[in-house]
Amino acid sequence: MSIDPRIKVYRAIWISDIHLGTRGCQATKLLDFLKNNESEYLYLVGDIVDGWRLKRSWYWPQEHNDVVQKILRKVRKGTKVIFVPGNHDEFARNYVELNFGGVEVKEKAIHETADGRRLLVIHGDEFDVVVKYARWLALLGDGAYTILLTLNNWFNKLREHFGWSYWSLSAYLKLKVKNAVQFIAEFENAIAKAAAEEGVDGVVCGHIHHAEMRYINGILYCNDGDWVESCSALVEHRNGQIELVKWAEPQTAKETSKENIVCAS
Repeated sequence: MSIDPRIKVYRAIWISDIHLGTRGCQATKLLDFLKNNESEYLYLVGDIVDGWRLKRSWYWPQEHNDVVQKILRKVRKGTKVIFVPGNHDEFARNYVELNFGGVEVKEKAIHETADGRRLLVIHGDEFDVVVKYARWLALLGDGAYTILLTLNNWFNKLREHFGWSYWSLSAYLKLKVKNAVQFIAEFENAIAKAAAEEGVDGVVCGHIHHAEMRYINGILYCNDGDWVESCSALVEHRNGQIELVKWAEPQTAKETSKENIVCAS
């Protein structure tokens, strides 16, 4: 089957923290991204479905179902889809090494790039001390975060009314809090250290909703961001080049955000 020449084709795509089942999920933007980008490998790096939120109240609009169906259609067309569960969809960790509709469930994965680099793929919640040792506090924080995302949605509806582009109020406020900035730095360093101990060249993770790509003590640290705030993904080009793509606005096969970050070998 021929592919529309306007659609970008990558060797691999990583996305995480979609949080299907929550009102903060930017499913429409994600669908636009999935329609306009194809790949040989598609990694779902945790928190795809928000089991925590769905246990408290059921929310599942058609757009969320459309995201699931779109991913399954990619499987049927030949895309190799690997799902690494996170803490919000931890129920799927009971099915590691099984296959559902062509989607492989793995505790962690190793991806080898076209230029021979080995990347560890994990969600990253095991490096979050709050999630690991104080689950009640994580759940409390999740409730406050949900309120912040609701404000973010109303804020952006107002911006859209005036013809302004999408901008994440929640991400901006998070980076203005000193403790949050310190937490992100500690999280990144801990994951980079774990990747070094695994003997790989880099790591791809999610969890903290902060898209980033940089070298930490010789390890390529890549966080693919999320689809509630940054609307971002990590992609690998045919030559092995890794790029962080921001998809804040529906692209309809246009250029992606000018904020893209590229990191070659």
